[in-house]
Amino acid sequence: MQKKRYSSSMGCFHIIKRVICIDGSSPDTGKGKIKFKSSSSSNEVSHGFHLVEGQSGHDMEDYHVAEYREKKGHVLGLFAIFDGHLGDRVPSYLKANLYNNILEEPSFWADPKSAIKNAYNSTDKVILENSMQLGPGGSTAVTAIVIDGKDLLVANVGDSRAVLCQSGTARQLTVDHEPHNERRRIEKRGGFVTNLPGDVPRVNGQLAVARAFGDENLKAHLSSEPDVCNVRIDSSIEFVILASDGLWKVMDNQEAVNMVRSIRNPQAAAKRLTTEALTRKSKDDISCIVIRFG
Repeated sequence: MQKKRYSSSMGCFHIIKRVICIDGSSPDTGKGKIKFKSSSSSNEVSHGFHLVEGQSGHDMEDYHVAEYREKKGHVLGLFAIFDGHLGDRVPSYLKANLYNNILEEPSFWADPKSAIKNAYNSTDKVILENSMQLGPGGSTAVTAIVIDGKDLLVANVGDSRAVLCQSGTARQLTVDHEPHNERRRIEKRGGFVTNLPGDVPRVNGQLAVARAFGDENLKAHLSSEPDVCNVRIDSSIEFVILASDGLWKVMDNQEAVNMVRSIRNPQAAAKRLTTEALTRKSKDDISCIVIRFG
C-alpha cells in the first residue's frame, strides 16, 4: 500500500536541459549548471534530475522544477519536486505556478521565509477554489531556492524530503509531516488519525500525510503551512538531495549521501539514487534532484 495515496477506503550561464513528457515508464532526466564569478572567487551550482514511474498501478504523478532565473540583479536556482496523489492535476499546477507566486510576493527579498509561507498558502487557496477543474487530489512539495550561489532556502509540505551533505554528514532540512506527529492539530480541527495494523497512520483513515496542497475533501483537517529553513552555503556544503518518498521509503539519509558523494556529475548521482531505489523494490514513483555546490 502506497504511503501517500488514499486507502481503498551573477556570471555566465551554461544550462543544459532535456525536457521530456513523462510517458509510461520512460524516465525524465536532465542536468544544468551556472557559474558565479567575482574578483575574489568563483562558485558553481550544478544540478541533475531523474524521475521514473512506479509500479503502483497509476499514471506518473510526480513533477519537478529545475531551472535558473534572473530577478532584480540576482540569479536564482529554482528546484522542486511535487508528488501528487489521486491524479496529476495538482502537481502539474504547482509546477506551472508555485514559483511565480513565491517570487511575486512583495516581501520576498526582505523576508523570504514569510514570502514562501504566504505563497504556499495562497496557492493552495487557488487550488481549492478551482477543485472542479483540478480534481479532488493533492500533492506534497519540497522546494529549494539557491540565491546567487550563496544562500539556500528550502520549504516543504508532506513527506518529500531535502537532505544536505555537509562535510560528508547527512542533515535533513525538511520535516516529514506524518499524521501521528500532528494528531493534536488534526483532532482540534475535527479530524482523526487511524493507525490500523499493517498500515501507516492516516488522516481520517485516508491520507498518510498531515500537510499537502489540495485534497479538498480533507482540507478541514489538513494544513498547507510549510516548514522553511535557510542555509548559508559555505565550503562545507557539498550537495543537496531533493526526492519524493519513493526514495526515502527504502533508503535513509546517510545512505543516500554516502552513495553519491563521490559522483561529481549530479545527473549521474540522481540516476544512481533512483536506480538503487528500484533495486530495493520501491513501488512508488521515484523523483530525485541533486544540487551540487562548488
